[in-house]
Amino acid sequence: MNTDHRTIMHIDVNSAFLSWEAVYRLQHGDSLDLRTVPSVVGGDPVIRRGIVLAKSVPAKKYKIKTGESIFSALQKCPSLIIVPPRYDLYIQCSNNLIKLLEEYSPAVQRYSVDECFLDYTNMEYHFGPPLSAAHTIKERIKKELGFTVNIGISSNKLLAKMASDFQKPDKIHTLYLHEIEEKMWPLPVEDLFMVGRSTAPKLHKLGIYTIGDLAKANPKFLYQHLKSHGTLIWNFANGIENSPVTREKSAPIKSIGNSTTISFDVTDQRTAHLILLSLVETVAMRLRNEECCGKLISVYIKTNDFRHYSHQKKLEIPTDCTNHIFKYACELFDEAWKGEPIRQLGVRISDLCSNQFCQLSLFDSSDTQKQKAVDKSIDQLRMRYGSMAVIRASFLHSRLKPITGGILEEDYASMSSIL
Repeated sequence: MNTDHRTIMHIDVNSAFLSWEAVYRLQHGDSLDLRTVPSVVGGDPVIRRGIVLAKSVPAKKYKIKTGESIFSALQKCPSLIIVPPRYDLYIQCSNNLIKLLEEYSPAVQRYSVDECFLDYTNMEYHFGPPLSAAHTIKERIKKELGFTVNIGISSNKLLAKMASDFQKPDKIHTLYLHEIEEKMWPLPVEDLFMVGRSTAPKLHKLGIYTIGDLAKANPKFLYQHLKSHGTLIWNFANGIENSPVTREKSAPIKSIGNSTTISFDVTDQRTAHLILLSLVETVAMRLRNEECCGKLISVYIKTNDFRHYSHQKKLEIPTDCTNHIFKYACELFDEAWKGEPIRQLGVRISDLCSNQFCQLSLFDSSDTQKQKAVDKSIDQLRMRYGSMAVIRASFLHSRLKPITGGILEEDYASMSSIL
């Protein structure tokens, strides 16, 4: 595929969850615009626990960050307004955005609930030059839907996404190949998509501090130190990425979860971990079946006296890997569990996005590709021969189900559209 002459837009809703909540409240008679005061979406506003999922611009002045605890955010700003998440509202707003964008291209791909790619190739004959059309789209969204977006324009999805992350909010930026040396290379290397918190220090040790340093590095040298992930980010630093914009197939799922009520009291960590693994096996397979990755992992615990609590963690890089999800689920459980007898456990992964844009590599570890290949092979075997065709050895003689919840397509196909 020749991608040199493509025109791709990336549309990113500014502070999506908080903006959508603010617009909804204003439309229903509220006089306060949450976007104008220190406010966040996330956690439980009554018990003031959980994490920050989205924040207003005024909240940023207090150095409140997405993913930090509500408790920590309140310490920084005691007058902070906290509103609970409403995922049904977010899906409705996201669908309205998609509907508007489809007027400008037959190829609109929802990357996550608040991000979309639009293939504008050859559409200038209908709606004018890309920059002019982007301004029209941005202003229509603001006027008709009530919220603001950033739009990045380029010849591929990666550079369009990078461009939309430039100055915010309510801005349009271009980042074509001939512009990357001026606009992208001077940026810190950690600003590059797929350079996470663990990768950046490794690059710094190699003398790589900017995206330009990474682009000019020897790819063989990067592969030697970072394996396939080094090759991936070298390509990204040079603006090389050619995945297509695939048409929106259906409404996005909000999250994928699984829980089980246990017939006995769980009182030891090892048994709890095994039950979590049996739940994660189902969650991860459903995630891959939906061609999604997730960033927010939650673990739910209910005790034998019916008290319940949960713990969650936001990942820097989305994943669909069974072992990675299980690792984080166990960490969350160990941090949250107070030692009481357990009667119900649950695992959920949300903040989903398409797995197509970052399918080459998702983590810095060298075994990522091997893990993904193993997951794929196990999925295929279970779909063909049944859920018990492949089980973990740790379940032998444990008297626990190796897999909890239906994973065969006929078990959950009817559910996939409403999860």
